[in-house]
Amino acid sequence: MATDVITLITSDHRTVESLFERLKKEKGDPKATVAELHALLIAHARAEEDRVYPGIDAHHSVEEHKEAEVLLDALVRAQPGTTEFRKTLKELITAVTHHVEEEETKILPALAKSAGEKRLKELGKAFKERRAEELKALSVPKQTSPAGSREGATKAELYEKAQKADIPGRSQMGKKELAEALRHAKS
Repeated sequence: MATDVITLITSDHRTVESLFERLKKEKGDPKATVAELHALLIAHARAEEDRVYPGIDAHHSVEEHKEAEVLLDALVRAQPGTTEFRKTLKELITAVTHHVEEEETKILPALAKSAGEKRLKELGKAFKERRAEELKALSVPKQTSPAGSREGATKAELYEKAQKADIPGRSQMGKKELAEALRHAKS
């Protein structure tokens, strides 16, 4: 199994493309597919931003991640089967496809050229670990907690509540920061 960062990133890109196809063809449960897409895209973006992009010129890619997150949030809120859902999905696919194309034709080849095989494997390990942390945070099972408490809520659930409360900067917050921001929003 390949462990270099370029292989891991491009593998995620192919998975995202297959999820887009599933949504376009309306196969399976669209809410579950959107949830899977949301978790993967957020985890992938965080891992790239935190472990791969530092040290390379990727400011434009970070901006594209933010644009995709806004569209992804809208897709999560949209009702499957509606015009809004289809329109948002189309916009998200366009934005992500553009980003992937740019990343795979410019950023990743430049990284491959500037970093040796050893460094690409180190980045791959760091990317994989960071991505796994985010995926775990986005899909942690609920724990028993007092009614109304946010202690057992997953990061995704807290994020959704922060979205409804229109808390700025929520896409960059961790689970604890989201819980804290929600506490302050209620007071």
